[in-house]
Amino acid sequence: MRILFLGDIMGRAGRSAVQTHLPRLRDEWRLDFVVINGENASNGMGLTGAHARLLLEAGADCVTLGDHAFDQKDMLQFIESEPRIIRPINFAKGAPGKGYRLFDAPGGRKVLVAQVLGQVFMKRPFDDPFSAIEPVLKSHPRGGLADAVIVDMHCEATSEKMAMGHFCDGRASLVVGTHTHVPTADAQVLQGGTGYLTDAGMCGDYDSVIGMEKMEPMRRFITGMPKSRFTPAVGEATLSGVFVETDDRGGTAKSVCMVRVGGRLQQSGP
Repeated sequence: MRILFLGDIMGRAGRSAVQTHLPRLRDEWRLDFVVINGENASNGMGLTGAHARLLLEAGADCVTLGDHAFDQKDMLQFIESEPRIIRPINFAKGAPGKGYRLFDAPGGRKVLVAQVLGQVFMKRPFDDPFSAIEPVLKSHPRGGLADAVIVDMHCEATSEKMAMGHFCDGRASLVVGTHTHVPTADAQVLQGGTGYLTDAGMCGDYDSVIGMEKMEPMRRFITGMPKSRFTPAVGEATLSGVFVETDDRGGTAKSVCMVRVGGRLQQSGP
């Protein structure tokens, strides 16, 4: 199975890049399944129902969220009616929506997508992500009930993301980190056949400070004082993420590579 995962969509620039490039990539790369992290797609904070529909219509099969899952209040209702939106398993016990779901893919195949939030350096004390993902992996074995298993590890610390990759090795097809908006260069297949990337980066304008217009973040770093709100940068965006090809017989990752399309970053892909 040929799977594309795109990192955090950042504001209007990121949404436009998805609309521009994803339909073509689905055809040219013969993609079977596409997952997008959309938690910053609406003005850099959360995701509205309207913008979620836009990402799905552009070619996403599933949209994951993150710690900003419900910053846009209409998502509280929208997620209940749209099963292709996944919020973190360990966000809150009473949160609407689901933290994992089994999706249909071409040829009668099934893809499990799950998301967990990390704990290290995060603003809120979320529940343990390792104990949260364990029963999901047990109930949806790779190569059994699920032909491919994708885990979005949304957190700050690279060490916590790496630990999750090894924790899921042999049980997931792909473990990919999101949240920091900075792509890493460590795409690899772990010993148990799990594709791994510490962070997918963002789909946004990289002439920025993690997707935000530069001046206000710089002012706060230099002076320690805010003057205005952060606003997403609106220059040409780069689609950033990871491509993995799996073995249909067991869901193991045969190959994995970083994806960079458009914008300022060096171009790469399958």
